[in-house]
Amino acid sequence: QVQLVESGGGLVQAGGSLRLSCAASGRTISSYAMGWFRQAPGKDREFVAAISRTGDMTIYADSVKGRFTISKDNAKNTMYLQMNSLRPEDTAVYYCAATSRYSSARFRSNDYDYWGQGTQVTVSS
Repeated sequence: QVQLVESGGGLVQAGGSLRLSCAASGRTISSYAMGWFRQAPGKDREFVAAISRTGDMTIYADSVKGRFTISKDNAKNTMYLQMNSLRPEDTAVYYCAATSRYSSARFRSNDYDYWGQGTQVTVSS
């Protein structure tokens, strides 16, 4: 079983950048397809980005395509989300997730079995 811990959130002005990290322990992330989701106040959790087990396939929500980049570093057992050109509407708690049931990148939250505790991202206008 893998444990996930997010970090890197914070307060940033619109147009700025942040890099979120998702550190895994207990198992190597090369065994998992992984993803990022976010939840804004009063809204449902939504898909942001996902990466396949091997790291050769990535998918993104339309709202972040071209601005966010997901990646995995197996040597550091960590997944990242580089967020550029941030907008106030990107404000949310960001969660990382992992699944061993699938090898491809997944956008459905129900496909994931393991979740981190979340990290807050706030973008001011």
